Amino acid sequence: MASHRKSRPAGTRVAGIRTPALATAALTSVALLSQSADATPAADGAPSLEEVEKKVDALYRQAESATEKYNAAKERTGKQRKRVDTLLDDVARRTQKLNEAREELGSFAAAQYRTGASAPDTATFLLADSPQDYFDQTQLMSRLTTRQKGAVDDYVTEQSATMKKRREAAQGLQTLTETQSDLHTAKATVQRKLSDARAVLSRLTAEEKARLAAIEKEKREKAAEEAAELAKRQAAEKAAQRQPDTSASLSSAPSSSSGAYSTKAQKTLAFARAQIGKPYVWGATGPDSYDCSGLTQAAWKAAGVSLPRTTYDQVNAGTTVSLAAAQPGDLVFFYDDVTHVGIYIGDGMMIHAPKPGAYVREESLYYDGESAIHSVVRPA
Repeated sequence: MASHRKSRPAGTRVAGIRTPALATAALTSVALLSQSADATPAADGAPSLEEVEKKVDALYRQAESATEKYNAAKERTGKQRKRVDTLLDDVARRTQKLNEAREELGSFAAAQYRTGASAPDTATFLLADSPQDYFDQTQLMSRLTTRQKGAVDDYVTEQSATMKKRREAAQGLQTLTETQSDLHTAKATVQRKLSDARAVLSRLTAEEKARLAAIEKEKREKAAEEAAELAKRQAAEKAAQRQPDTSASLSSAPSSSSGAYSTKAQKTLAFARAQIGKPYVWGATGPDSYDCSGLTQAAWKAAGVSLPRTTYDQVNAGTTVSLAAAQPGDLVFFYDDVTHVGIYIGDGMMIHAPKPGAYVREESLYYDGESAIHSVVRPA
């Protein structure tokens, strides 16, 4: 799947957004819990809540990464299957035409046999390994009638075209088999990671689950504070843009506070808000459930904009802007491997399909920490 992603060196910045080498959900969990008593290993050697959360978080991230690989393989498989079907239909049509051309040549051979004619030995031609070899050896073409020449030409043309299409179909079937194998591998990976996460959580006591819920609440509160800070920075940038003497030094991102983009963004957000409360299901594109890129694709489709299926391709389907310049409707991507995406709604908040077991919801861009934010892209 690497072909779907642009490689970037560690520590680089994309339009003002930091992309650290190890921006993972697990690191965020460690930072939040490092001073917690829950970080201390249990006396009986059981993992601490910090370790449990870190492991579950990592499994969900791995499942989401495998989901995007599954989405990409599914898309490739669908396209390849259509191509193979088209090739096989073409082979069938050409084979029929080849048979018709062979039958016409056969009728000449039969007529020669009945009449004992010595001119054009069509039967010998039909038995030759290669029509062209036969022509070269016997100079048959010089002795054929106009009608017979036409029949031979048709036969040779159809034979060559049919053989070519058969080779293409065989290659297409081989490629289809490979993409189907990728699809099955990604599907198995997703299922395995989710099963592992459920197994870890199932071993927690009711008290431990309650403490994890409290930790999650603390994370959400911190994320909300960071979203509010971003909203202040964005407001300051907008104010600066209204100053004539400073506008030239600001971000060159395309202005879209009004006009066509704003109209499309409003339609996108209206659709996204209508999906709130629907479950995250890996590989889903609606209308009853979504994964992260399935939601963003469907939302922008409602505004008349066609986005690619996967996060790997969506991140390249528009103009990259700075986080401070983000506007409602922009896509916000997460993690170094670009495996999560949400739709920005303003004030540091987004709508996204978070993870297995969760539902489409509004949430702070900082739900997994600032370091998790990869880039912001304006798709239209």
